[in-house]
Amino acid sequence: MPSRTENGSITDEVFKRLRDQILSGSLRQGSLHSIYEYAEVFGVSRTPVREAVLKLAATGMIVIERNRGFRVQGISVDDVRTVFEFRLLLETTAASYAAQHALPSLMEQLVENLRQMQLVIQSLDAAKFAQLDREFHDLIVASLDNSRIRRELEGLRGATAAMGVTTMGRPVRAREIHCEHVPIVNAIAEGNSFGAARSMTTHLVHSGRVVMAEVAARSGEALPDDWPDFLMPSLLDSPRPVEDEASRAGTTGGMSPGSSQVD
Repeated sequence: MPSRTENGSITDEVFKRLRDQILSGSLRQGSLHSIYEYAEVFGVSRTPVREAVLKLAATGMIVIERNRGFRVQGISVDDVRTVFEFRLLLETTAASYAAQHALPSLMEQLVENLRQMQLVIQSLDAAKFAQLDREFHDLIVASLDNSRIRRELEGLRGATAAMGVTTMGRPVRAREIHCEHVPIVNAIAEGNSFGAARSMTTHLVHSGRVVMAEVAARSGEALPDDWPDFLMPSLLDSPRPVEDEASRAGTTGGMSPGSSQVD
């Protein structure tokens, strides 16, 4: 029997192979499959296949049917829309909160994350870049000190990664993501809660549009008009609020606005 570590690695590999087959269209939407079938196809035991199927079900890409197996749902543009709208509502709040309560240790971690991202972009390591992207968002959300929100967002980002599997590894998009992260970090360093929320909004809206376009290109679906203007026009269009100077004092750990830039 494989060890826990080995079994986890096998589960991840089965998950990736099933996910890629769904995204490529090899597993057709609406088709029904069994755990036994893919244990035999992949030459593994049923346990890692079952665990991989549960992970896929959490993304919405498949539906588990009791005593029958799993049915492929695929990913629709609307699936992407709902995930990113949820992320927008939660992560903009997290960015705003982080700007008001950021400790020097958080700023050090965010700046180091930006530096590592820039190095990874040059090495074209898509897997490492995706890991750093998750860590970046995790650091900001962790400032809320709310385990339920963290679990929800971990699931949402997992779904996002599955949906946009072919976009993260593109060097152009990786550079864009890094550039979008920089103003978020700068705003947090300044203690500018509105700026942090606005920059996070800009980043997630762009990411959502990129993933929706990727899904639409495969499915032939239409993209939603003016997304997500209807959801949060106040955040996108409101003027920056006047902040009390005393509330800003001590939140940046002595960092200047540009100190989080990566050369």
